[in-house]
Amino acid sequence: MIGEGAVQEAVHEVVQKAARGSEGTAARVVLVRHGETEWSRDGRHTGLSDIHLTELGERQARGAGTMVAGRSFGLVLSSPLERARMTARLAGFGDGEAGAGAETDADLVEWDYGPYEGLTSAQIAEEYGSDWTIWRAGTDGSPRPGETAEAVGERADAVLARISPVLERGDDVLLVAHGHVLRILAARWLGLPAVGGALLALGTGSVSELGYEHDTRVITHWNLAP
Repeated sequence: MIGEGAVQEAVHEVVQKAARGSEGTAARVVLVRHGETEWSRDGRHTGLSDIHLTELGERQARGAGTMVAGRSFGLVLSSPLERARMTARLAGFGDGEAGAGAETDADLVEWDYGPYEGLTSAQIAEEYGSDWTIWRAGTDGSPRPGETAEAVGERADAVLARISPVLERGDDVLLVAHGHVLRILAARWLGLPAVGGALLALGTGSVSELGYEHDTRVITHWNLAP
């Protein structure tokens, strides 16, 4: 079991490296978080609810597309939820576009928050205490418990296993999904437990990149705004 202090130290090191950029020639994994929705704007937990993008969210999606324009991807995957699929389409990776269309992967859906769906952290804290966080408490002990961080981590591992052959042949991969699942996926890429994603802030419409420094998995860029 990796202690919280060790996780913080490891994440701090890779994020500092990401801020500087990391040179390398190996294939990369580009992460795009969907654009703003009304719920994300208001700080409401948005798991499996199919919420559409706001006008700002649509602009963010187009901006993310500009940031990755001209790059070639061996595989483009999107969460099947509409806010992610719309982001992929507006970024130039719409369904059915020859050679560029995003395939949906159910393992990229957002964390299932169970009874916390649609609530803000402040609303949840009123019932469970001011120190409540989804990362520490998860969704256990409720009538419909949803997922644990570890369960989301298992889905992230499945995505990493799926894209591994593409990376091994030297092709980049683009993933369009959601804040928490992408943060957890990045933590798992680094070999950290799923809860390591708690220390990786990720804004709507942001673009991040995972890669290698020599043979070590690293974050090459993180949370870049359109």
